[in-house]
Amino acid sequence: MASSRSVDPAELRAAITAISPWLSGSGPDPARPELAAAVRLSLRTLASDAPGKSVEVRVPPFAAVQCVEGLRHTRGTPPNVVETDPRTWLELATGLLGWADAVGSGRVTASGSRADLARWLPLVRL
Repeated sequence: MASSRSVDPAELRAAITAISPWLSGSGPDPARPELAAAVRLSLRTLASDAPGKSVEVRVPPFAAVQCVEGLRHTRGTPPNVVETDPRTWLELATGLLGWADAVGSGRVTASGSRADLARWLPLVRL
């Protein structure tokens, strides 16, 4: 699990800015450390904005966080899980992709009654 400590908004913006040419399709693939930083910081921001332990958001291979108020999950597979790839997550986090479109197209798997993150997205605008 990623740390839930607060994220400096300037640090998040810098991490997102570093990979923004790739997200917009006008730049090369980012270096793994840059991509990892953007994913981890944005997930920590989500966990801070939507505190709780009822939904697990997974973006392999970089990080996972628990967020959203509700019943706390402690063992096994949680009942509310969101999983996606790094690019899709960052498109959601920056508003380049909408939640309904991501789920509808199968780019995001979301299970459970609390697994709709639309209310908290985007986290930062490019």
